[in-house]
Amino acid sequence: MSRLSLQKEKLRPEGLLNKYFSGESMNYRQIIALFIPILIDQMFVVGLNLLNTAMISSSGMEAVSAVNMVDSLNMFLVNVFIAVATGGTVVVAQYKGSGNPQMVSKSAASAIASVTLIAMAVSTLVIALHNPIIQLLFGTASPGVLDNARIYLIGSGLSFTGIGIVQAVCGALRGIGKTRESLFLSLITNVTYVLLNLVLITLLDMGVEGMTIAVNAARYIGAACALFYLFKKEETMRIRVKEMFHIQGAMLKKIMFIGVPFAAEQMFFNGGKLLTQIFIVGMGTYATAANAIGGTIAGLSQIPSGAMSLTIVTVVGQCVGRRDIADARKFIKSFIWLSSLSLLGMTLLILPLFGPLVSLFGPPDEIMHDLFLLTLINLLAQIPLWSISFITPAALRAAGDSKFTSIVAMLSMWLFRVVLGYILGVALEFGVIGVWLAMNCEWGVRGTIFLLRFRGQKWYKHKLI
Repeated sequence: MSRLSLQKEKLRPEGLLNKYFSGESMNYRQIIALFIPILIDQMFVVGLNLLNTAMISSSGMEAVSAVNMVDSLNMFLVNVFIAVATGGTVVVAQYKGSGNPQMVSKSAASAIASVTLIAMAVSTLVIALHNPIIQLLFGTASPGVLDNARIYLIGSGLSFTGIGIVQAVCGALRGIGKTRESLFLSLITNVTYVLLNLVLITLLDMGVEGMTIAVNAARYIGAACALFYLFKKEETMRIRVKEMFHIQGAMLKKIMFIGVPFAAEQMFFNGGKLLTQIFIVGMGTYATAANAIGGTIAGLSQIPSGAMSLTIVTVVGQCVGRRDIADARKFIKSFIWLSSLSLLGMTLLILPLFGPLVSLFGPPDEIMHDLFLLTLINLLAQIPLWSISFITPAALRAAGDSKFTSIVAMLSMWLFRVVLGYILGVALEFGVIGVWLAMNCEWGVRGTIFLLRFRGQKWYKHKLI
């Protein structure tokens, strides 16, 4: 074949996929098979969240503000046990890559049992301390917002064990590459949630009370389906019920090696987000509503990239399990570039549709200017910054480099997003836009640090299995 023919072959879609997404560990077809179900899952999760926000907006801006405030706290709490589930995903993926099915089963069982126990403990604490939590974090909000927030916080706390089980089982399935089955379980949970919200909020006009009933029913239905599949249908992991009650110390240590730093990172990271949320609550109900709607649109724009950040954990985990660092490096670079291109594409898609999208929430005219401005700034900033800030640490963590990534994320959050958010948003009175600008700056700082770490060798030197 001539040199010109070879160059043409490389420029074809299949040639490009082979060049950037195929290696000794896996090929582009396997990566696409992992990615597509996760992408569909993210589309449903974010899309259904958009519908839920639109539905609750029919109950007024106080309801929207209350749900958004409590969801900031929920994200802080739920991510603690999701972090442990991610530790399980990494360990399962590395054992899968090394070709050790017995250890795949043991690591998956330990991860699921651990996450369930942690979720139950967090749930108990939140329900017992709901009044002090509400007063401490959101005491400056209006009485109507506080009443709605109290109801939603108790209801959310009751559902934590259900979502913990779903996340743990889905994480183990992603670790062995069964993203299609993980998608199915996630869809059961999220579609049920939206359908129940449609009935309870839109048709029966139950407002925040209806949403709390819906979230509990959906998450426990999802948990029941996840456990049924795990014990009756899943053949690769072959987990038995009694294994869930026998957590091995050595295996738990491996999971916690990844999970604990990530959990600490999530607590500090989401704690920082929660603090910036408190800044915004102090700016009034309109600012809180603008932040909620802007966050929903941002989540919509990040769907493909978010799916890539989950996919890269399995891909890099299995590469490192085989000790194929060259493939891991290649795939990380390819995912970063592809994620940035997808963010550019989503920006070009969302900006012309801004009006119709925002109209779903029925926002007051007073917030439209700020809402468009923060959306525009965020969409443009995330094209070069989001991928290096989120894809890179997910990949480093999958290789076992959890401590470094967690420390960097915690420090950058508190030194830049929180402090700068207060300076720009409160002290200089830029409002909610100033808080979002600080967030974009923080992405750039920590993303640069992660890229420098990736260029070195320390990130893959950890011996996890």
